[in-house]
Amino acid sequence: MTAIGDRVATGRWEHFPHDADIGVRGYGATPDEACEQATLAMMAAILDPETVRLEQTVDFALEAPCLDLLLVDWLNALIYEMAERRMVFGAFHVKIENDRLKGRALGEAVSRARHAPAVEVKGATYTELAFVEDRPGLWRAQCVIDV
Repeated sequence: MTAIGDRVATGRWEHFPHDADIGVRGYGATPDEACEQATLAMMAAILDPETVRLEQTVDFALEAPCLDLLLVDWLNALIYEMAERRMVFGAFHVKIENDRLKGRALGEAVSRARHAPAVEVKGATYTELAFVEDRPGLWRAQCVIDV
């Protein structure tokens, strides 16, 4: 992880500033990878994903008319499951085909002492929403999360 001014970047995901909220952005060779990296960026806003033990899995199946909306729906589904199950996630597998996303999140029960969550994410928003192929073989998935 590298701090660049008020941005934090790993090379495959980064945070970007947005008023009181946080922008999350992921890059990948495929939409699947870009989505996974944007998801790691969201989790890294909350905690260090490397502190999460990958003990439990939660599977997701979503459908939306376009990639942008799949990203927001996916992030919001994760936020919901974290709140409902009192879990945190540290790894993700995403497969996108046409207008469907199948995802798997791996994580564990949250431990405030060990994970030391920095913020509570209320939701993924349509602000600065983009899920595009910037150039052949480089996909970017991004949005602002409400914290």
